[in-house]
Amino acid sequence: MADRAAKLQKKAPDSVFMGTRVRVFSNVRRYLDLFLKLTPSLNKMRGAGDDTNNNNQSTTLSKLFNAKWHVFNFITYFLLFGCGLTVGVILSFHLKNISLDLHTQLSLTSRSSSPSLAMAPQQPSDSPVETISDDGAQYGLNDFLEPPEAMHGMDDPQLLWRASMIPRIAQYPFNRVPKVAFLFLTKGHVSLAPLWEKFFKGYKGMYSIYIHSNPSFNLSKAAEPQGSVFYGRRIPSKQVRWGHVNMIEAERRLLANALMDFSNQRFVLLSEACIPLFNFSTIYAYLMNSTQSYIEAYDKHSPVGRGRYNEKMSPHITIDEWRKGSQWFEMDRELALEVVSDQFYFPLFQSYCTNACYSDEHYLPTFVTMKFTPKNSNRTLTWVDWSRAGIHPVTYLSPLVTVEFLKALRHGSQCEYNGQSSNICYLFARKFSTDSLIRLLTFAPKVMYFNK
Repeated sequence: MADRAAKLQKKAPDSVFMGTRVRVFSNVRRYLDLFLKLTPSLNKMRGAGDDTNNNNQSTTLSKLFNAKWHVFNFITYFLLFGCGLTVGVILSFHLKNISLDLHTQLSLTSRSSSPSLAMAPQQPSDSPVETISDDGAQYGLNDFLEPPEAMHGMDDPQLLWRASMIPRIAQYPFNRVPKVAFLFLTKGHVSLAPLWEKFFKGYKGMYSIYIHSNPSFNLSKAAEPQGSVFYGRRIPSKQVRWGHVNMIEAERRLLANALMDFSNQRFVLLSEACIPLFNFSTIYAYLMNSTQSYIEAYDKHSPVGRGRYNEKMSPHITIDEWRKGSQWFEMDRELALEVVSDQFYFPLFQSYCTNACYSDEHYLPTFVTMKFTPKNSNRTLTWVDWSRAGIHPVTYLSPLVTVEFLKALRHGSQCEYNGQSSNICYLFARKFSTDSLIRLLTFAPKVMYFNK
């Protein structure tokens, strides 16, 4: 019924307009017909008067006068017709405007009587906000917190942007267990994986694993078997060359992937040649209770220290701010966010720390010293033997791995931990060869107290 009424309202102004226009033209036509009927009578009366008053005029003059009178009548009719047509056109346009105004008023009246849903005020809802997909599925907080699969489709800019998001509210609105993210930077598979399997056993939910290996290895069939803690933990990777700046890019890639899991609070970089020196519970407590991060940084006045500085980095990085240190870091979530978000200092290393300048030994030590010195312990948690001259540390083969050697690595040093002196300074060690795995598995229960 409402639609029918609306149609009638739309038709009403047009009907008024058409009726009025017909009446105007009918009146004009009636006046013209009346005038035409009266004209012959007037002519006769004029002719009679002429015969009475002008009997002496000639017939030729009378005909000439009558001919002129007919021409005058024609012109008069034409002018009257034109005037009537003009008046009719003016009235028609005037009435059309009236009809449009009337139509607008009727339309507004109709709308005001039945308010549109689009203009209705939104009422606040007490129910929680939910996102519903086209298939009707509802998405909640758990879907937002669920980190993406390790092998995702994001490129580096998308990944770093996604990982740099920071919640501004410190309190978490969900129950969570803080986790340690173990970041493995490898050429291929984790060669000492069986040892790490024993290390992680029984602590599921307290750690995360991310592996950055050669892209060609990711496509091979040599990946970890199902059931392994390393299965499905490889991230999208790129080619890495020793000593090249793309090694830092790989480290940032590992950090960014780990940051997408809000439960990851500590981040440690390892290689396939690294081993743990303590059991999981000891390392977990050491990292979670620490008030600092662990990036080694020192000022070395030598060709392998300040000698690698490029003056083109000045004034943003001066030679007095240039630092050297171990590649193998451990940091908290706050510092990890700063590293993946750095768009100022890292491009300087990409441009000017090339050739004999090894970015993996200078970027983090310099960046952290310049920006976050109070948060840094200025030491590394990974023991490495540089006693032999050369560009690579000592690799420990099977005969060198003994119980006494492992005990010395665990408690043979003095350092500061949370402001107190401690003899636990290294939690990890490298480089250990694959052939040392059997001896490591044999000594692990005795020295590292795995599974205890």
